Amino acid sequence: MVCPKCRFDNPQSFAFCGHCGASLDLTDRIHEAKDGELGRAERRQLTVMFCDLVGSTALSAQLDPEELSDVTRHYQSLCAEVIARHGGHIAQYLGDGVLAYFGYPISHEDDAQRAVYAGLEIVAAVASARERIERALRVRVGVHSGLAVVGHLGGKINPDPMAISGETPNIAARLQGIATPDSVVVSAATCRLIEGFFRCRRLGTPVLKGVASPIEVFEVLEPTGIHTRFERAVAAGLTAFVGREQEIELLVERWYQAREGSGQVVIVRGEAGIGKSRLAQMLAERLANSAAVELACRCSPYYQNSALYPVTELLQHMLRYTRSDDAGARLAKLEAALARSGFSPPEIVPLFAALLSLPANDRYPALPLTPQRQKQKTFEAIIEWLRRIAQRRPTRLIVEDLHWADPSTLELLELLIEQVAAAPIMLILVFRPEFAPPWGSRPNLTDLNLGRLPSTATELMIQAVGGGRLLPAELTREIITKTEGVPLFVEELTQMVLESGLVKQQDGRYVLTAALPSLTIPSTLYGSLMARLDRLGPAKDLAQLAATIGKEFSYELLRAVWPQEEATLTWALGRLIDAELLNQQRSTSQLYYSFKHALIRDAAYESLLISKRREYHAQIATVLRERFLEIADSRPELLASHYTNANLVELAISWWQKAGQRALARSANREAIRHLSNGLELLARLPESTERDRKELDFLNDYGVTLFVLKGWYIPEAGDVYRRAQELCRKLGETHQLMTVLFGLAAFHLCRAELAVCESCVTEMMSIGSSSPSEKAVMVSWTAGATKFFMGEFTEAHQNLEQAIRHYDRRRHKGISFLVGQDLCAGSLMYDAMVLLILGFPDRAEQRFEESLSLARELGYPFTLAYCLVMAAKYCCIRRDFDRLPGLIEAARTVAREQGFSFWEEGVTAYELIGLALQGKSEELKISFQRAKKYSEIGYELAGTWMRANMAEGFAILGRYNAANRSLTEAVEMLNRNGERYAESEIARIRGVLALRQIEGRECGAGELHAARAAAEQEFREAQKIAHRQGAKLYELRAATHLGRLLTRMDRRDEGRRILCEIYDTITEGFDAPDLRDLKRALQEAA
Repeated sequence: MVCPKCRFDNPQSFAFCGHCGASLDLTDRIHEAKDGELGRAERRQLTVMFCDLVGSTALSAQLDPEELSDVTRHYQSLCAEVIARHGGHIAQYLGDGVLAYFGYPISHEDDAQRAVYAGLEIVAAVASARERIERALRVRVGVHSGLAVVGHLGGKINPDPMAISGETPNIAARLQGIATPDSVVVSAATCRLIEGFFRCRRLGTPVLKGVASPIEVFEVLEPTGIHTRFERAVAAGLTAFVGREQEIELLVERWYQAREGSGQVVIVRGEAGIGKSRLAQMLAERLANSAAVELACRCSPYYQNSALYPVTELLQHMLRYTRSDDAGARLAKLEAALARSGFSPPEIVPLFAALLSLPANDRYPALPLTPQRQKQKTFEAIIEWLRRIAQRRPTRLIVEDLHWADPSTLELLELLIEQVAAAPIMLILVFRPEFAPPWGSRPNLTDLNLGRLPSTATELMIQAVGGGRLLPAELTREIITKTEGVPLFVEELTQMVLESGLVKQQDGRYVLTAALPSLTIPSTLYGSLMARLDRLGPAKDLAQLAATIGKEFSYELLRAVWPQEEATLTWALGRLIDAELLNQQRSTSQLYYSFKHALIRDAAYESLLISKRREYHAQIATVLRERFLEIADSRPELLASHYTNANLVELAISWWQKAGQRALARSANREAIRHLSNGLELLARLPESTERDRKELDFLNDYGVTLFVLKGWYIPEAGDVYRRAQELCRKLGETHQLMTVLFGLAAFHLCRAELAVCESCVTEMMSIGSSSPSEKAVMVSWTAGATKFFMGEFTEAHQNLEQAIRHYDRRRHKGISFLVGQDLCAGSLMYDAMVLLILGFPDRAEQRFEESLSLARELGYPFTLAYCLVMAAKYCCIRRDFDRLPGLIEAARTVAREQGFSFWEEGVTAYELIGLALQGKSEELKISFQRAKKYSEIGYELAGTWMRANMAEGFAILGRYNAANRSLTEAVEMLNRNGERYAESEIARIRGVLALRQIEGRECGAGELHAARAAAEQEFREAQKIAHRQGAKLYELRAATHLGRLLTRMDRRDEGRRILCEIYDTITEGFDAPDLRDLKRALQEAA
């Protein structure tokens, strides 16, 4: 006897543990305590059957009351017998109606099938009784599967342990009401569960009284003859076989050994749905061309008390019995088969005739043997027959589902195992882990334990279920997590998702139609999962409590929330481990446990009443907060989740805020946005109050910056968040947080190139008082500097950015990074690098460039680093530094991918396109264009004028003049719309470049050439004038270079050289920069 406290194995005679001294009668004590809880209410998926006599009123008029009572009692007894035989439970007799549950108090994996079999048998039994009692008895049966609350529902007022609440029994009763006499009608929910096992006829969607939603209804016609899930899967078409190559190779190797006369026994063990039957089927397919006999039989939960049931089923299949065969025909087939194997009929036929329930006759009278001797000789005859079959051709015998085997079958198999070694026989025995084989190990016995599929194989399987189409990556990950490599779970959960409307087909793959919800347990799996839990008995309480903690938990925490004595906890944990539901592992001095299946954990949790779940969650959260401080500090989201599920809203909000802030501090942005979203959803449930508004404002500030970091500054949701925060600041008279809010609003409008709005934000920021002037200066100066840059006011931009850099103190202003999502100094340095470059100070720009990247790498903030790398790529495009550009693009893309910054990955692709176009790399440009989105599609407007202008120049270089003109037109439209003038002079210059290239690319007359050159000259002079006004020395130099070259080609060499020399004389640094080198070449050409 195993001690419930220390798990020491004691002799059966011990009353106390020989190792720790604990009492060994604990199991009895637990069961006694549990008796008082029988029928405790649970949420269950039940199959409810309601059957009722037809015309009972008319019958009562025809019969004496006593006779009517006898008929009713006989009918109820008949129903009770059939329902009990199929594992159902009668909940109530309602007059001449019977209400029965399948799935409570004990679940089975096939409860819906059991209910329908029972219904058909009741119809047949009533018809038989009708003939016996010569009364017009007829019956109608309705069956529905759905969610219900069942058990003690009314306390002392209603102590019925089988009371039921919910719509499910009502629907079953209404279905019975519309059935025709002597028929079984089921709902669509039940029909789905029995699909493949029964043939059904659709009856439409009749209106059912008291049922709000229309329900599709089916009449059950007859069983299909399919008995197992695997047989049904074969009939429907199997999913592609994946992930079992090694196991198949091992079985093939054992078959080759058996075929040569060295008989083999292979036991294949694995949990339900792991693919045991599929493995056997794949072996048969692999060896289909081998000259072998393939025999297969399976045990059944319905026939665990029927001696040799799988053997008799196998014999009937081998003898090809049909329903139409009478006893004589069956006997003849038996004689012929035995004769082919060389048996003497008088000695052997009576044994098999008795086994097959064939009546004795004059030719084959019953043998004068004791029952024990009869069984022994029958076993010998079966084994000898198998041996003779194998002598003609090597034989494989597969016996499945041994966990449901009757004792006689196990006894026969044990004899067969002892004798198979010297015969060309391969015996494959298949069962679940809870079955303990009565035979020991042998030299010719292989124990094959089927494990779960790896993630790669699971992913292939999901794709196969989806018809070869890929599911969204996040959905695939969720299915892999939930199913944990069990093929049946993978198929059913994937199929449920495909049928749920959660995904739709698009471009050869599936895409989500809405946000990904938490996936529920498929109804097709619920019964098998609950059956495993129900077999635990009293230990199910622990499974439910543990499931409320989560998929993983420590012994210490479980003990802290377990309401009973520690010995019962140890006993119950042992039960869960023995039942293969929990894994146990030790880490230093702690014991940890985890559910082996996420779906088992879900089933245990979902069976709890909502009120009980809340009670458990509140208890767990309190214990974590008071006794597990390290967990509370390091995993605040855990407490937040428990408080949320306990419906303790205000506590949950506080802990979601802590979780969000902690995630932000660790740059765990996806987690942060999830935590903060949860808190905001709960805040919406609180009544209006100043305190509620303050809490919302705190959340919105954190949520806004997380949106920026994770999804980009430009998304509409970010604008909504900061506008709401601004509204709350004004409502509360809050100025401290208004600075951050206005910064967020300015950043949002900046990215949408709404520069006038940005300026108004800057003005308001400057008017706000601040307890930290330097912090305010950094935020205001960065915002103003960035805004002025895009407005083309480069000198003011430089002044503001220099001020932000000057006021920045890395130690004091570290907190700003978490308030606004990035380090403003690193950003200011990179912006200033671009400004200085445009102002004509390339060497100083290079210094700022290096300082920015160095600081970004040193700080280690992923968002800041990605941002600076992307801006560095833009800097290189402005500088025409195409040597450094690819490395920066790849570095930015790597960080963006690793951190999930998809908008930065897209943003840096824009600079890749510009670089390739300006270098005239046509083929590489085509490839990059295929993966790039238009900025207009993602709502990003900022820098659109500059990007389109540069792409126009690139298209002109490539000779794609139509594309160049379109891009340039778009740039002008954007400039006129949003005032983004920092590329204004470049637009004029590129217009001139395009005018020249279009005319030079084809033959034309002198007049046309002169007009084009005149137009180009005008554009270059306009570009030079705009650049000079803006102080944009780089752009002025670029325009002057083009103008000088044009004048040289127009035989105005002196004028051209003068313009080039004038601009060259203004240059003070950066003489090796790409544009300066080009200017020098133009001067040489003009000389």
